[in-house]
Amino acid sequence: MSVISVSNLTFAYDGSYDNIFENVSFQIATDWKLGFTGRNGRGKTTFLNLLLGRYEYRGVISANVNFVYFPFEVANKDSNTLDVIAGIYPDYLHWEVVRELTLLQVAEDVLYRPFELLSQGEQTKVLLAVLFVQENSFLLIDEPTNHLDLAARRVVSDYLSSKRGFILVSHDREFLDHCVDHILSINKTNIEIQKGNFSSWWKNKELQDNFELTENEKLRRDITRLSTAARRTAQWSDQTEQTKLGTKNSGVKPDKGYIGHKAARMMKRSKTIEARQQSVVEQKSKLLKNIESAERLKISPLNFHAGRLAELDHVSIFYGGKPACENVSFTIAQGDRIALCGKNGSGKSSLIKLICGEPITYTGTFRTASQLKLSYVSQDTSRLSGSLTNYAANHRIDESLFKAILRKLDFSRVQFEKDLADFSGGQKKKVLIAKSLCEKAHLYIWDEPLNFIDVVSRMQIEELLLEYSPTILFVEHDSAFCKNIATELVQL
Repeated sequence: MSVISVSNLTFAYDGSYDNIFENVSFQIATDWKLGFTGRNGRGKTTFLNLLLGRYEYRGVISANVNFVYFPFEVANKDSNTLDVIAGIYPDYLHWEVVRELTLLQVAEDVLYRPFELLSQGEQTKVLLAVLFVQENSFLLIDEPTNHLDLAARRVVSDYLSSKRGFILVSHDREFLDHCVDHILSINKTNIEIQKGNFSSWWKNKELQDNFELTENEKLRRDITRLSTAARRTAQWSDQTEQTKLGTKNSGVKPDKGYIGHKAARMMKRSKTIEARQQSVVEQKSKLLKNIESAERLKISPLNFHAGRLAELDHVSIFYGGKPACENVSFTIAQGDRIALCGKNGSGKSSLIKLICGEPITYTGTFRTASQLKLSYVSQDTSRLSGSLTNYAANHRIDESLFKAILRKLDFSRVQFEKDLADFSGGQKKKVLIAKSLCEKAHLYIWDEPLNFIDVVSRMQIEELLLEYSPTILFVEHDSAFCKNIATELVQL
């Protein structure tokens, strides 16, 4: 075991006035299993790239290990999988790769098939196998669970729990709980490390946040009390100073020395109270620095005139004569929150396209109510580009409401000036969700809405759906989200 030491790390992208990191220092052991968490756009992937030496920075990163980043870039996906592996790691040993694939519940025959013909789950597992056969390396694993179905996530989680020596970026709470022993959290103002899994870290964070909020309230009361006292003492000082002049027709000559001394003492006391007040203000400014803003989101679902919105009865969908799914039956009623579950390739997205009105070949009975208004969130964010203002105009949504929702989802105002193409994966997904929340609909259809989205935002969305109870059909592989939200599971 060795130590990776980060000292006074400071970094900003060229042309930016805002530091992503400023004087960050910490140490991690190379045999830890670190879960890396933080809100979208905070710099998780940037930090991994700094460890890899891809950017210039100020400060020191000291490590006696070789850093390897996942996911690997695969240039020729039409090549056989063995050739893809050789291109990534020429020194691999065949039996070691087979051993890792066995642990990942992947058959050896995938090695002799074109990589592009493997399922997304198989591709991810093959690349993880290549990652873990590399010796003397500290592994930087960046969101391996995106697009993995629930079954594949459990397999990968079990696999990672048996390994060590990595930083894992993931927003899946249960996934992190099962396979990490430390949490590396990137906060508003610092990076901190805590022993334990995600749940224990989150519990401690809530305790710390509540403590700081309580202290903040105490300080607010102190400031109010001290401000009142300072004003009162200053008034007394002024009044006492005025008595130096005496009163008209009193015939009494005031003792100006005594009165001046008394006024000076009162003024000094006023200044002392003012200094104490300023000290409290400075103390207050040190609090709340890492409390995440998670304001409540809102949605305006439309009530439908009938209880039943859509119905599928023994529906089978076909592509080129081959079935994508067969004999699917379920009903969407007002207030339902239905999770479509099943392995990748089981037809979940095909069913969503059918319900959204896309031309698809199917058999069986499919009915939707007339004048049904839908709001759709797609898996794909690759086509997003241009400004947020133009995006709102093109989709005929209220720009002010749209941006207010994004602010609640932790967008900075600086982000509003950027091109959508330059947003992180999580920020792009938040754009799609914010658009959907702006739309008044009878039925919301969300296809893997949480890919790349940070944990705090996931919790915000959960609270929204539980509070407003819109009718929603969704596909999501975050098991905690499904357990908390779904009123019904449709298993394909």
